[in-house]
Amino acid sequence: MTMFQLEFMQRALIAGLLTGLSAPAIGTYLVQRRLSLMGDGIGHIAITGVALGLLTGTAPVLTAVLVAIAGATAIELVRARGKASGDVALALLFYGGIAGGVLLIGLAGQGAATLNTYLFGSLTTVSPSDLYVVVGLAVTVLVVAIGLGPQLFAVCQDEEFARVTGLRVQLLNLLIAVMAAVTVTVAMRTVGLLLVSALMVVPVATAQQVTRSFRSTFVTACAIGVAACVAGIITSYNANVAPGATIVVLALAGFVVSATIGTLLRRRQAVHAPLTDEEPEVDLPEPAPHVVSSVHAHAHNPACGHPKVEHDDHVDYVHDGHLHAAHGDHWDEH
Repeated sequence: MTMFQLEFMQRALIAGLLTGLSAPAIGTYLVQRRLSLMGDGIGHIAITGVALGLLTGTAPVLTAVLVAIAGATAIELVRARGKASGDVALALLFYGGIAGGVLLIGLAGQGAATLNTYLFGSLTTVSPSDLYVVVGLAVTVLVVAIGLGPQLFAVCQDEEFARVTGLRVQLLNLLIAVMAAVTVTVAMRTVGLLLVSALMVVPVATAQQVTRSFRSTFVTACAIGVAACVAGIITSYNANVAPGATIVVLALAGFVVSATIGTLLRRRQAVHAPLTDEEPEVDLPEPAPHVVSSVHAHAHNPACGHPKVEHDDHVDYVHDGHLHAAHGDHWDEH
């Protein structure tokens, strides 16, 4: 019997696949907002939720979801209302979450072995009921991350601009925090609560080494996350080690490779790029004494498609064999 025929491995691989998709998906927004450690803080809070489930005899995954959402909401409200800076809010919940979790675990009469399966992940502990919860939560996270992508990106990029355009910035920020909390609980059975933040950040950082747009970073990070999770679970089974640590180590190895490739590509582009004082290589007209034109039917801009030529302190656009440049209330034609 191969490992792929084992039911617990099938459940672990499905959970890993969904974790690899959902963690980098919401992680892309956290990295864009410079809140890369938010997942780590929520992971600490979720420990309290797991312990509460063990103490009350309730499913730990469900109690972890509820407590993590409450903690993520508290982090966002504290940060947004300026009562404390983002890192202070995270630190307060770091300490409170892990202290509450250890205290409740002790009251529940559970040992360190039980706690470790949630802290570092375990292939054999993904039960069928856990898998249903993981599938439902992961699909919800992916639908929100993709469906509200433009709005979430606008908030992460520039909150003031998003507010001016009519977006409900506070609500969208809360939504990102809640989705991060849900993702943490999705990943805790495979990656573990202490390492889940790495899977939300490392694939994104890896993708940023070789991509330039937000969309390509989002897609590449999800692909890297899936590859790291699936390869980590298979390696973990064969090496009999904790899956969470294996997944994170493979993801970090991917970052090293990507950073090296990205550095080489940037150096190559720098070698082939023309120097600022070089003449244009394409057949562009040479700048000449200009003629003032008060009207011009076409308004040039960086996206209009006409070739651009850097000229002293402004940019000329090539149009019908000569150069145009906006100058005050008129156009200069060379």
